[in-house]
Amino acid sequence: MTAPNKPRLIRFNKPYGVLSQFTAEGRWRGLKDFITVPDMYAAGRLDADSEGLLLLTNDGKLQARITHPRFKLDKTYWAQVEGVPDVDALTALRQGVQLKDGLTLPAKVRVLDPQPSVVERDPPIRVRQSIPTAWIELVIREGRNRQVRRMTAAVGLPTLRLIRVAIGPYTLDDLPQGEWQDVPVA
Repeated sequence: MTAPNKPRLIRFNKPYGVLSQFTAEGRWRGLKDFITVPDMYAAGRLDADSEGLLLLTNDGKLQARITHPRFKLDKTYWAQVEGVPDVDALTALRQGVQLKDGLTLPAKVRVLDPQPSVVERDPPIRVRQSIPTAWIELVIREGRNRQVRRMTAAVGLPTLRLIRVAIGPYTLDDLPQGEWQDVPVA
């Protein structure tokens, strides 16, 4: 009889254009182009057009602790938005935003000034010369489909680029884009 696999957790800095699954679909690449470790599964999702921290594990209980809302792990995002956030937009995000699927929980939000140092996106975002952009940090506890993008759009700040930098205690730190690294499992 073989011993069960030891729980393993990987943090991956997901580039733009990569799905949160191993199989590619259409124009989007899959995780298999980056991670060759067998029997790993994404603990949560990150849209193909979003970048940043994706956690993968081979342990179902650990996956549930990371993803299930009852454990209330904060998810921290840096969003480059079109426009300059004003007090009203920031207040609305902090109080909760009405979306088609209901009111969001309040978010922690702040303007990132100076803007974060991040690698250029490939392909680059669209920029309109007449409209400035800004970076904001949002910390949410929910995980609705495209939630951060919908929240910023609802307050008049469409998201141009979205990078998840942390999930609970797990952070992106200085992990290069497209690279992965084992994380100690407590």
